[in-house]
Amino acid sequence: MSSRRIIGFINIGHMIDHMFMLIFPTAVLGMQSTFARPYSELIALALGGFIAFGAGSFPAGWLGDRWSRRNMMAVFFLGIGAATFATGLSQTVWQLAAGLTAIGLFAAIYHPVGTAMLVSHADRIGREIGVNGVWGNLGVAFAALVTGGASQWLGWRYAFMLPGAAAVVAGIMYLALVPAEANQTKARAGARVSFPRTVVVRAFLVLALVTLAGGVVFNAITVALPKLIDERLPQLGGSTFDVGLLVCAVYVVGAMSQLVMGWIIDRHPLKVGFLAIALFQAPFVAAAAFVSGWLLVAVLVAMIFTIFGQVTFNDGMVARYADSEWRARVYAVRYLLSFGVSAVAIPLVAFMHGHGGFTALFEVLSLGSLLVLVGAVLFPYRRDEIEPFDIRPAAPAPVAAE
Repeated sequence: MSSRRIIGFINIGHMIDHMFMLIFPTAVLGMQSTFARPYSELIALALGGFIAFGAGSFPAGWLGDRWSRRNMMAVFFLGIGAATFATGLSQTVWQLAAGLTAIGLFAAIYHPVGTAMLVSHADRIGREIGVNGVWGNLGVAFAALVTGGASQWLGWRYAFMLPGAAAVVAGIMYLALVPAEANQTKARAGARVSFPRTVVVRAFLVLALVTLAGGVVFNAITVALPKLIDERLPQLGGSTFDVGLLVCAVYVVGAMSQLVMGWIIDRHPLKVGFLAIALFQAPFVAAAAFVSGWLLVAVLVAMIFTIFGQVTFNDGMVARYADSEWRARVYAVRYLLSFGVSAVAIPLVAFMHGHGGFTALFEVLSLGSLLVLVGAVLFPYRRDEIEPFDIRPAAPAPVAAE
């Protein structure tokens, strides 16, 4: 079975995962007349989906390790497609909330299972995490573009139904082209670096800190960005497609940071690139609180570049410091923390928008970015991360003949 085909489906899954979780923040711009509710009330309906996104991570990772990562990914493709399609049929706010929660529950499968499956078949961990990250962030970008276009020309329901149907088709193709053997780890020669226990503990404490702080920052910004651009760029005339197109462009340019950070991970200790990018995150988040017009677009591109780049290092920490046998469960804990605390982002955005707008929101988020910087400073510097490094367990020593 070709590892490239497996990684290809994993990358497509990452795009679907992030895209489907962010259909609603753009689609909601066209829902207010349908449900006769203001933005601050409707955006709060996403809370259940983000709670499920975090809470479902650990059981998904456990099932991936104990049952089958390959089969769990099939459940992901088919489940998230069906849930998204059904959300487009919602007639009441309660049906809409239930649909968004179901999307979050199936979306929770991807990160602990898909990321563990990715690194199990990767030849160069930094490159593959970086490329995979770009696919995920293209999903973030296409969520705004596809949703904006579909909402404006076809109606918001099609913004859910068309991607949902496409995900089901992808799931059927995945089952046909990725056999059960894909659950196995490709053998590779080479020794894996064994770090001192104190170093490993320190690394995972830092990972917990930056996961919690960065999770709130990442999710609050990706939820708020369409509305922020809609309000602060009156030149767009309130067009949902134009807003979506601009959000898409910001995300596409920012996503290139993950290719750069992946290259750095393969060649330098994690702390080098992590500290470099964390230094700039808080200033750009704070600047976004006060600027408007086209200057805002430039600030947003730089801000998204740093935020997306940080995610690459978070995944790299697990790949470098966790054994392959329980890596899916470590990823599950990481995403449980990240997406669990990110549920705070939904009421935070709703509350701040209803009580003073986005200026105060971005001021608060800049404090979260400062915690990310603290984590980068505290992260251990180990040159032996990359010389040599193998993400798979070492092969057992041959038994001498008697």
